[in-house]
Amino acid sequence: MRWLLAPLLLIAAPAAGQQLLFAGGQWVAFDRGASCEAASRSLRIAQKGKVQARAGFAFDPAGPRHGQFFAQLSRMPRAGSTVILTVGDQPFMLAAGSGWAWSRDPGQEAAIIAAVRAAGGMRVDSRDQAGGRFVDRYLLDGAPTAIDAAAAHCAGKMQRR
Repeated sequence: MRWLLAPLLLIAAPAAGQQLLFAGGQWVAFDRGASCEAASRSLRIAQKGKVQARAGFAFDPAGPRHGQFFAQLSRMPRAGSTVILTVGDQPFMLAAGSGWAWSRDPGQEAAIIAAVRAAGGMRVDSRDQAGGRFVDRYLLDGAPTAIDAAAAHCAGKMQRR
């Protein structure tokens, strides 16, 4: 099982000077300095030269993000297309732009995190520039612990200030 984690760490690994907080299942949590993040890559590995889809939750010690869901999409969505996150069987319409999608507000963020705790997988769906449907799929094994590690670490940073 550990060999499956190695590719994930290469994609989502923090840069030099950043701290790995947790790695388990398909998820990692790390301290990026100004923020903390719990993240995973999609099940489909991107071809060379293509964008690797990834998703996660961001926390800022003193900033506006306290569990903001984000996704870097495998393809650029068509203008005007919706981007839908489905966790288990619960759909969430996301805000989107420039190949990224994110949660719309703190209420939606809390609902997404609650759904992640109860589900085994999630997917992000949209339409690409040519109008074709694309889906980025993720396993949620390790996600609750990664989210908790990132949230707790950033909360601790706030208390230390």
